[in-house]
Amino acid sequence: MSETQGIIAGVAGRYAKALFDLSLETGATEVVRKDRLALKDALATNADLVRALKDPSISRESMVGVMAQLTKALQLQPLTAKFLGLMAQKRRLPFLERALDGFEALVAEQRGEATAKVVSAAPLTDAQAEELSAGLSKMAGGRKVHMQREVDPELIGGLVVQMGSKMIDASIRSKLARLQQSMKEVGR
Repeated sequence: MSETQGIIAGVAGRYAKALFDLSLETGATEVVRKDRLALKDALATNADLVRALKDPSISRESMVGVMAQLTKALQLQPLTAKFLGLMAQKRRLPFLERALDGFEALVAEQRGEATAKVVSAAPLTDAQAEELSAGLSKMAGGRKVHMQREVDPELIGGLVVQMGSKMIDASIRSKLARLQQSMKEVGR
């Protein structure tokens, strides 16, 4: 089983695979990758958009319209626009972020690379990112690793790394939670 299987499972995986296959057929993989980054940025900076994607009370027609406006605002390419329109029409937009991540994982796998999601309490310096990338590359059997970096101050410190089905949680938050749990068990 490949590392990508866990990422592209379920509904999101089917949409990721369809977008990947179409991008290969049309030679638009790099264009879709750029559109993916624009979409991920829009989702990261617009909480209202994220809520709308997950709101079942918004009609299909309205969501198709929202996706058309988003496509225009971000100047997305036709393949990406059709993809968003289809997801809106089929009411699959709650799976959009996972489908976009699955698409990127499929591209990386095709290139013989690996993708890792790295969440840190504070932004990583370039030196830290390089050192982490080298370590992750060893874990991935020498393949080049593309890191999707996020910052979550609630981690307090440390990192959470997910690469395929492997997850490493070295955050202070999880260590404190484990300590709290073990203290509860001792007190019984």
